[in-house]
Amino acid sequence: MSKGANLPVAAAAVRAELSWREAPGVPDADASALLLTGAGRVRDDTDFVFYNQPEHASGAVRHLGKQRGSGTATDAVSVDLSRVEPGVERIVLCASADGGAFGRFPGLALRLLDAGTGAELARFEMTATTETAFVSGELYRRSGQWKFRAVGQGYASGLAGLATDFGITVDDDAPAAPPAPAAPPVPQAAPPAPSPPAGAPRLTKGEERLPVDMRKRLSLRKEQVAVSLRKHGAAGARARVILVLDASGSMAGLYSKGVVADVVERMAAVAAQLDDDGEMQAWTFASHPARLPDLLLGELPDWLRLHVRGGEMSLFGRRKPQKGLQPGQVDMRAVGIQNEEQKVIAEVRAYVRDHPAADPTLVLFFSDGGVYRNAEIEQQLREAVEEPVFWQFVGLGRSNYGVLERFDTLPGRRVDNVGFFAVDDIATVADAELYDRLLSEFPSWMTEARRAGIL
Repeated sequence: MSKGANLPVAAAAVRAELSWREAPGVPDADASALLLTGAGRVRDDTDFVFYNQPEHASGAVRHLGKQRGSGTATDAVSVDLSRVEPGVERIVLCASADGGAFGRFPGLALRLLDAGTGAELARFEMTATTETAFVSGELYRRSGQWKFRAVGQGYASGLAGLATDFGITVDDDAPAAPPAPAAPPVPQAAPPAPSPPAGAPRLTKGEERLPVDMRKRLSLRKEQVAVSLRKHGAAGARARVILVLDASGSMAGLYSKGVVADVVERMAAVAAQLDDDGEMQAWTFASHPARLPDLLLGELPDWLRLHVRGGEMSLFGRRKPQKGLQPGQVDMRAVGIQNEEQKVIAEVRAYVRDHPAADPTLVLFFSDGGVYRNAEIEQQLREAVEEPVFWQFVGLGRSNYGVLERFDTLPGRRVDNVGFFAVDDIATVADAELYDRLLSEFPSWMTEARRAGIL
């Protein structure tokens, strides 16, 4: 095909394959797709499909990943045209260069294939010069029929120029890399409070300020946590509890539906039962980690409203603070939308080292997967074996959890410091079952860690 040409697409599903010849000095490229309305704009961050947000919520568009062989590299996106939502009129097939301009890519081409038969529907050979981002083609509706157009439009201004064309705002005075948000100041530790009498309810500080319904739920959930601890031989156990929330782009639906807020409320009961200081430290993460203000039990409703928020797309860091932020709120543009678990793991580890506690630390880490930094995550968690921390990972849905799913079988550790389980829909899991699964491995780790001299 020549640039600007179009043709009808009769296939129900297609595969768009970007290819180039590999050679010394040739950069790498990443394929992606933008789902656009009739106005030519994305509806929200989830309409961007790429290697770290590999599937659209509708299931219509998926990033398939790279393949290499015989001197050729490809990166591909699949589109099930029958599943594209009515509000989407165009699917733009994009690419970004990593380490150089597209003019350095020999044999740059886009092939459109019938996903069912593998037959080639179109081939578009492209030329480029200084462009670092490229729109190779697009699928679009016309009178109820899907068509494909060869575009071949490059952006010497990179992803910023491409993003502006499709409705993503990028500040003109942005620096070159997104700065990690500064952690809120850590309050000075208060003198230890006297231990409550045996059998007394724990962590009542501030509970009286909660709405009646929330206070009742908290009371019942604390009892369920206590029951689970007794079942696993850890009655009366104490621990510092740290919460980590995935804010990556694929989590957007769980945030908008209130699922993440409900998870936080349920985890507050774990901290209320295990941690006597009335506070829970918390982090959010996507491309970058950010320390959230400590969650005080009596301030739970406001904390949920202010701090349970998904990451936002930001191609570059910004000097101007986001408008409308309340005190303590993180600018979620700096957090981003990609999955970089190893960064937040490292930051939590540093916090624990810098703020030693008499009790062990239980990290409750919630993510919907998309794990791809397997080697880096494994290194962090292996190094953490000698630290007084148990990492409990919870998967929210069916996804790729990489090394987290395999950690129980990984050899070479003195103690098993990692737990993992996944649920299809955590909102449908009863409190008793959730707490049983959440606390099933933590007590045995405490026993092993004491035996090994870690605690």
